[in-house]
Amino acid sequence: MTSPGTPSTPAAASASGQLTDHFLIAMPAMADPYFAKSLVYLCEHNERGALGLVVNRPLDMTLAELFEKVNLTLDAPGFAAQPVYFGGPVQTDRGFVLHRPVGGFQSTLAVGDKIGLTSSRDVLQSIGGTGEPAEVLVSLGYAGWGPGQLEDEIMQNAWLTVPADPDVLFVLPPEERLPAALQKLGVNLAFLAGGAGHA
Repeated sequence: MTSPGTPSTPAAASASGQLTDHFLIAMPAMADPYFAKSLVYLCEHNERGALGLVVNRPLDMTLAELFEKVNLTLDAPGFAAQPVYFGGPVQTDRGFVLHRPVGGFQSTLAVGDKIGLTSSRDVLQSIGGTGEPAEVLVSLGYAGWGPGQLEDEIMQNAWLTVPADPDVLFVLPPEERLPAALQKLGVNLAFLAGGAGHA
């Protein structure tokens, strides 16, 4: 984690902001290696674009290793073995912490009233010292889209969307998150993968 500051400033939801707190499910035809077979949690979506985290791609790094790398102590039990995630191709040298509850950290983007996305170091200090917030997903990097870009990709059948479920983020292991999000849509991944072309 480097200097404080959220990756983008919170903005009032607009007509285009209906996908905040939604999952993006990559369609099988997704060619972009950053997003193939990925599940993205959208933290912000408005007229300036969209911001989210890939939530099903653990890196070969644990929270214990990350804390050591940024010179922080991790005393709270239950966190050391948790994986750090590839959050997306933007600012991959910076840490972003998705957490429940929102809390009162320096640089937090509140996603609704239950989930926060924090990019300031104080959230890691709190996790390491007190174990709060207890439910966290720590990523390096994030996914970003410019104005209208995500809408265009959805129109081109690159993504399916479904309202997010916090339990999918914080309770399920990473390999079960994509199938669980598809299940919320009533879609089976094997059926999707078997389909050819676009509807």
